Amino acid sequence: MPAVIEVSCINCDMCVPECPNEAISMGPLHYQVNPQLCTECIGYYDKPTCIEVCPIDCVALVTG
Repeated sequence: MPAVIEVSCINCDMCVPECPNEAISMGPLHYQVNPQLCTECIGYYDKPTCIEVCPIDCVALVTG
């Protein structure tokens, strides 16, 4: 289940340097997560760090 950044993203840049897999990049309007690179920080952190550092809670894990 990769992370996804919602359209409410304000492009604050908090998540980009925290991603150990360099899975986050600027999309056409806001940051986005490359699902091919996202590992939910397994092997690096206990929880996905992009979710932990987001000041507006616009990052979530894709479920189902």
